[in-house]
Amino acid sequence: MSTASSTAHLKRHQLLNKELQRHNLDAIALNPGPSLPYLTGLHFHMSERPVIVFFSQNNAPVIVLPELEALKLEGLSYKIQAFPYGENPTQWIEAFQGAIRAAGLEKARIGVEPRALRVLELNLLQQAAPQAQFIPGEACVSTLRMKKDAAEVNAMRTAAEIAQNALQATLPMIKPGITERKIAAELTLQLLRHGSDSRMPFTPIVSGGPNSANPHAAPSDRPLAPGDLLVIDWGANVDGYFSDITRTFAIGPVEPELARIAEIVLQANTAGREIARPGLSASQVDNATRTVIEEAGYGQYFTHRTGHGLGLEGHEDPYIRGDNTQLLEVGMSFTIEPGIYLPGRGGVRIEDDVIVTAMGIESLSTLPRPLKTLEV
Repeated sequence: MSTASSTAHLKRHQLLNKELQRHNLDAIALNPGPSLPYLTGLHFHMSERPVIVFFSQNNAPVIVLPELEALKLEGLSYKIQAFPYGENPTQWIEAFQGAIRAAGLEKARIGVEPRALRVLELNLLQQAAPQAQFIPGEACVSTLRMKKDAAEVNAMRTAAEIAQNALQATLPMIKPGITERKIAAELTLQLLRHGSDSRMPFTPIVSGGPNSANPHAAPSDRPLAPGDLLVIDWGANVDGYFSDITRTFAIGPVEPELARIAEIVLQANTAGREIARPGLSASQVDNATRTVIEEAGYGQYFTHRTGHGLGLEGHEDPYIRGDNTQLLEVGMSFTIEPGIYLPGRGGVRIEDDVIVTAMGIESLSTLPRPLKTLEV
């Protein structure tokens, strides 16, 4: 399912054409991944059968796809030229050559997404167009995807609501003795029950006690114990758009320093949300959260960037880090997630999903942020 209307897809084609011109590219070749449904409304899973769509300047898209997928093209509101192929892999190159000729790309500068394109597709492209250049062109699409329209924002808002409702339904089962893995399993079940699509943005991170000092810990069979900090990082999927939220809990009373770092991280998260606005750079948002933690004496324990873009991918542009001078614009979506991690003892992270508005930002995540003590 796509959140975009047919009008939106045509508008995106026009905007992409301008980006191709700006980046001095004749075309961009996309295989299955978030950018393909964003531009076409078509969904293909990555498999042994390659799919490629060529978007070239001022021309209708051209697609190479398996014959068994060809029915997906029926009813599209825009023109697309198809080159289907059968099951014999030795004949696939003919479809690629036909598509290259139809798009006039035999000697073209063709952009690709390096993080998405496989060697399988690249080899076929290079065989079909040995005189063409295949160069990184991901900025053409990421520039468009960074700024969400109203339908995309609504999907992300719903994804945040589903995630929050799922966590609220999970919290009553959290107590000393239960394992991280069991909490993650219950949270995953609740995400589905509350309306998340089955393809989660990531497996929930549930880390207690010393494990919470690892920002990307995988749920383990460690049982929770009184005095633990518990970090839960989770998200939902609505029509392909993700949420990504983190809250930290205390399993009964915790030692004073752990309570202190929770308050510092809360202040850092607040500073980031309060300063973010159009015209500010991503680095300035990172600096706002980092300064709070550094001035409190815990700078060395804040070991990652402040946030990352969010949308059709869990991590996408813009990246909220200290060296990114990119200016924020209305419609950009990203996370604000400062943290402090004390090795061997525990960690705290508070993460919110935000959308840049004309006045500042809207936080799509609204769960209380202060450290919540769960009864033991």
